[in-house]
Amino acid sequence: MGSEEFVTGFRLAGIRKVYAVTPEKLLDTLVSVLDEESVGILAVHTKDLERLPAQLRAKMMASVDPVVIPVGEEEGDLRDKVRRAMGIDLYKSV
Repeated sequence: MGSEEFVTGFRLAGIRKVYAVTPEKLLDTLVSVLDEESVGILAVHTKDLERLPAQLRAKMMASVDPVVIPVGEEEGDLRDKVRRAMGIDLYKSV
């Protein structure tokens, strides 16, 4: 979830549910998506998280269903974030 520019990479990677939102629609869309049972992992741009009320941000970071993963240029590797958040390496072949 994030700006059109942010979500383009996720679309290109084959992610089926991608939410491009304007800053004005971020809060409403986010609350709606957090209630969707079909969403297991929610990647949100770090800068968008900073715009949210502190109480909602804390709730999201403590959430396990869906797991919320902040993503930004300075945040590091998405694979490592998913591994830390879920405790498994989704890319590792068995």
